[in-house]
Amino acid sequence: MSSFAGLRLAESALSAARAGMTVTGQNIANQTTPGYTRQRVEQTPAAAPGLAGLWRTGFAVGGGVDVTGIARLGDEVLDARVRDALATSGFWTARASAAVQAEKAMAEPTKQGLAANLDRFWAGWSDLANTPDGAAAQVVLTNAQVLVGQIGAGYDAVAGQWAELRGAVDRQLADVNSLAGQVATLNGQIREALQSGRSANELVDQRSTLAQQLSSIVGATATPEADGTLTLRVDGNALVSGDSARALVASGPRDIADAGRVTVAWADRPGVTVPVVGGSIGGSLSALAPATDGGSLAAVARAYNETAAVLATAVNDLHRSGVTAAGTPGGDFFALDPSAPPARGLTVVPTTLAELALSAPGAGPKDTTIADRLGALATSVSGPSATWGTFVTGFAVSVAGDLQRADIAGSGAVAAVTAQQSSASVDGDEETINLLTYQTAYQAAARVLTTMDEALDLLINRTGLVGR
Repeated sequence: MSSFAGLRLAESALSAARAGMTVTGQNIANQTTPGYTRQRVEQTPAAAPGLAGLWRTGFAVGGGVDVTGIARLGDEVLDARVRDALATSGFWTARASAAVQAEKAMAEPTKQGLAANLDRFWAGWSDLANTPDGAAAQVVLTNAQVLVGQIGAGYDAVAGQWAELRGAVDRQLADVNSLAGQVATLNGQIREALQSGRSANELVDQRSTLAQQLSSIVGATATPEADGTLTLRVDGNALVSGDSARALVASGPRDIADAGRVTVAWADRPGVTVPVVGGSIGGSLSALAPATDGGSLAAVARAYNETAAVLATAVNDLHRSGVTAAGTPGGDFFALDPSAPPARGLTVVPTTLAELALSAPGAGPKDTTIADRLGALATSVSGPSATWGTFVTGFAVSVAGDLQRADIAGSGAVAAVTAQQSSASVDGDEETINLLTYQTAYQAAARVLTTMDEALDLLINRTGLVGR
């Protein structure tokens, strides 16, 4: 063994300890950095140099320590679990949020709700049947105008929410395309760094954060590749592959009254629909779907339309069966504009008591049979109140189910992120201990180097001086 081998051994120990302190300092510096994953120095003992000869060389000591790399202490299984949990949570949160907003706009079962206004409308007819005078008639007509206005306003509110959510899908897809481009750029940088032997841990952290955002927004799944890149897929097709990314676009109706369904497709293949069943975009598309496909907003709009149509039909049928005080056959009480949705096209026809057909034919001008029958529509099992009440009850159950799923998915996402952070986040106490450990190792290696230097100094400068 060479007398100078000890110097090389001590120097390798100094280098390893210095690398450990540097990496520990990097961890401490990024203790509060979002998305940062802690790192550790990877070391391996260096073997003794091989010697060839006819004679035994005696004992051989190892060659010190080699720093083989800087490990990123992330867990791919936990990372994948986080992405999956975020995709599910994003879907149900978006769907539940849209349904809750629509439910709040309905204001049921408060005094400002449509059900309460329907009750006031029917009560007005009952009062008019008991007191057929101008004041009672004006109450009926005013209640009718208020009812028509509320049905139209309720429809407009949900239509406005639908249009806003439709625009949000376009904006979210623009974010997805931007994030996908950033992931593709990072893939190229990471692959280049790994091929040249450099550490790419910080770049991987950035890419992991972007991948989680894409999972939360569009439900993207990720597959690590052998060259260090990350392939992101939507519906099994690559959104990001290597250093290239594809863009997504939305198409379909722009108004809730338009036919069709909002869909997502590849920008370079707009005719090929991409089913997005995860992330906030998937939840938004679910809420924007037609009522027949489970779309919550379209279901509310359809309920307003059905209530308006049933209201017009039920009231008009009875009103046309009666006669006015002057003996004129009754006409329509409500009118529907065929060029608009029923909720928007509903209007009140009569303007005075003289135009109201309150009497049954041949019963005399003082008869109020028709008004009494109109008031009784409040309890009709197929009347407007029953139509609206049935929808409100069913919608409340649906919203509660969406909220429960959103809560469960949110709890799952929190648990997944917590498990990931427990493995990957920086622990200040642990890093402090590591820092002290590497500092002690550096001091000991320096002492070894000093000892070897003194031994060589004695051998080189003082040997052979006896007797001089």
